[in-house]
Amino acid sequence: MTGTPSAHREAIRTARSVVVKIGTTALTTSTGVFDAARLAYLVEAIEGRMKAGSDVVIVSSGAIAAGIEPLRLTKRPTDLATKQAAASVGQVALINAWNTAFAAYNRTVGQVLLTAHDISMRVQHNNAQRTLDRLRALHAVAIVNENDTVATNEIRFGDNDRLSALVAQLVGADALVLLSDIDGLYDSDPRKGNARFIPEVAAEGDLDGVVAGRGSHLGTGGMASKLSSALLAADAGVPVLLAAAADAAAALRDASVGTVFAPRPERMSARRFWVRYAAESAGALNLDDGAVRAVIQQRRSLLPAGITQVSGRFHGGDVVDLRAPDGQTVARGVVAYEASELATMMGRSTRDLPVEMRRPAVHADDLVAL
Repeated sequence: MTGTPSAHREAIRTARSVVVKIGTTALTTSTGVFDAARLAYLVEAIEGRMKAGSDVVIVSSGAIAAGIEPLRLTKRPTDLATKQAAASVGQVALINAWNTAFAAYNRTVGQVLLTAHDISMRVQHNNAQRTLDRLRALHAVAIVNENDTVATNEIRFGDNDRLSALVAQLVGADALVLLSDIDGLYDSDPRKGNARFIPEVAAEGDLDGVVAGRGSHLGTGGMASKLSSALLAADAGVPVLLAAAADAAAALRDASVGTVFAPRPERMSARRFWVRYAAESAGALNLDDGAVRAVIQQRRSLLPAGITQVSGRFHGGDVVDLRAPDGQTVARGVVAYEASELATMMGRSTRDLPVEMRRPAVHADDLVAL
């Protein structure tokens, strides 16, 4: 890439805290076998960034793929039980590979396995945050992966691209770098020819005409997953670089390769990010038109008078979806009452309620429009 780097590339180049996501294809051969030379190259590039003064957290794919050969499987498993078994064996190989590679630089690694449930529940979310912060304070390199040995189809992140975006917000990272076998964003599959490379995504219009596909047989991601995750992180205020693992040295040195995604001007608070993207919804509140306008346009708290229906079994402190009269989810928020209690309050004016029930159903500070 020639010319003066954009302000967003400069922000990634100078970021003090970086999350680096490594895709399965970046660590393995086409048959799924770990490639020690590729791993060593990636570690060298990451070490160079850390020596330059940055704090790096790694989100590493590859556990299931790493278990294929030791278990004498011929291909990536498709059933849940075999995936979990492969992950159980592969996690050992994966963390040992990272440990051995970083040992050459006298670095200690720590393994952090997460599930979607860990991120969605506020207590576990905070515990994961403290663990990662403490590992960094002790100068250990955190290697994060989804805990495939216990994750089910219902509670999975879906892929480590999304996990890396969540981790970037979790640790307050200044930048997210997604490394795989893809050298950036194209408007179509570059393997089919006539694809246009997109060096920067700074506005929604930059994605006009972009068609993103699914991933390889060894991984669960793909361009659609990377694009979604990059936009998620950027919406939270974290600049993102999407680049090829083969270009890791340049990507981590000066962000001169790949596609950069510009962040929103103001960083979203950790709590609002959790409400919008990470927390599991425990139920839903249907609103009338007036309540929708108050919540979305005026950014006001949701009062019981504007609620027309209560769905689900939730408690005070849970996250619920807020739906317009047509059923579309327009916001999410932390509800102040349990479902049965709120059902007796809906549609009633605040002045008609007992004093102890005059709090908003969802306070404006705990509400995020979608």
